[in-house]
Amino acid sequence: MAGFSSRKQEAGYGYARTLRLLGACSSGIASDMTDSAEAAPILAAGGIVAREGSRPRIAIVRLRRDKSWVLPKGKLNPGEHALAAARREVLEEIGYEVSVHGFLGSMLYSVDDRIKIVQFWHMRIVGGPLREPTDDVKAVKWLSLKQAIETLTRTHEKLFLANVGPVALKAGKQSVRDKYSKLRVA
Repeated sequence: MAGFSSRKQEAGYGYARTLRLLGACSSGIASDMTDSAEAAPILAAGGIVAREGSRPRIAIVRLRRDKSWVLPKGKLNPGEHALAAARREVLEEIGYEVSVHGFLGSMLYSVDDRIKIVQFWHMRIVGGPLREPTDDVKAVKWLSLKQAIETLTRTHEKLFLANVGPVALKAGKQSVRDKYSKLRVA
């Protein structure tokens, strides 16, 4: 099961609201998940991380445990806000600090008979690498959007990136144009 929400949301939206936006409440999923601890959703967050330039690149990571290529993301710590978790996970997995440029959407899928909800933000790297990626990550690749979609291992991530990637890249190009136009005016 995979579902996506690309409705523009503020970062403060909680996962219950995300479930409602995805239509899960009307199907009974949300009420079922709150009935017992074992059915609680897995909450995660991450980023579609872009490196600007004449040919923008998107970061994907290769996991050491199963050798799959995935988008940088990870589980929330107890009490952690999704946006804070997204920044932390991206730093841990790709080694770069990032700036956040808007919420892109949510991805919903099944993992071991539980629902996993991942919220993603559009991010851009700030400066050079600050650290080595975590031991869970075997490699980081910076690829064109098309190459990133083709390289991702999981179908639901390919579909998600195919839908939100163009939005992120378009926003990045507009930001670069705005920056250069301000420099010319000054």
